[in-house]
Amino acid sequence: MNYADSLRQLLAAVAQGDLSPEAAIGKLKYLAFEPVGNFARLDHQRSLRNGFPEVIWGPGKTVEQIVQIMQAMREQQPVVMATRIEPEVYAQIQAHIPEVQYFALARICALVTGEVGVRTPGMIGVLSAGTADLAVAEEAAITAELSGFQVQRLWDVGVAGLQRLLSYLDRLAQMQVVIVVAGMEGALPSVVAGLVDSPVIAVPTSIGYGASFNGLAPLLTMLNSCASGVGVVNIDNGFGAAILAGQILRTAAKLNP
Repeated sequence: MNYADSLRQLLAAVAQGDLSPEAAIGKLKYLAFEPVGNFARLDHQRSLRNGFPEVIWGPGKTVEQIVQIMQAMREQQPVVMATRIEPEVYAQIQAHIPEVQYFALARICALVTGEVGVRTPGMIGVLSAGTADLAVAEEAAITAELSGFQVQRLWDVGVAGLQRLLSYLDRLAQMQVVIVVAGMEGALPSVVAGLVDSPVIAVPTSIGYGASFNGLAPLLTMLNSCASGVGVVNIDNGFGAAILAGQILRTAAKLNP
């Protein structure tokens, strides 16, 4: 059964009085998918289950596949995102979908079909240890903004010049969740967690000399942090950090309606 058939069956049950609207909403959370060609099955109900719509992972897909998925998703979602899109791939996508936006540093393509604004209270802070970490940090920041959260950025505040971070203590105090992106030895999240009373999401990057092992060294540093309140996502996973930060704020909003 495809998505349209499942939805038609559900609506008929409500119309006939066999199913209450409340029960129908519950079923919508796990309704069938929509096939796209023979290569994708879109989960339109994901945002009902966890608050965020499905996002397209760019690498490994052809331009034609990305275009078809975006065109199918735009009918259901106010924002369609594709991550890790290189400039030459974006140019080809834009030839098919002229209105698509591109955030070059974050390598994110976005098709905005509805209003995008702050929909959940709270501030997500995104900090980068160095300029070389900005691609991952911007992936987190853009993802959070497109998901309806307010974002404050602090770039190049790593531990090699700690006075830079300390000069922003007033801004750190305004952040309800802090995403800290760092490569090299990955010490910055521990320092930040010792200064703030909010959750810290640590993002190791693959930036560093040979002994950093493409991000493994900062990952292990962050996992071994002696500071409390630090959670760690995978190497270079700015997107995952943003979604986790958003879930924290969404949960807080539900507890304090």
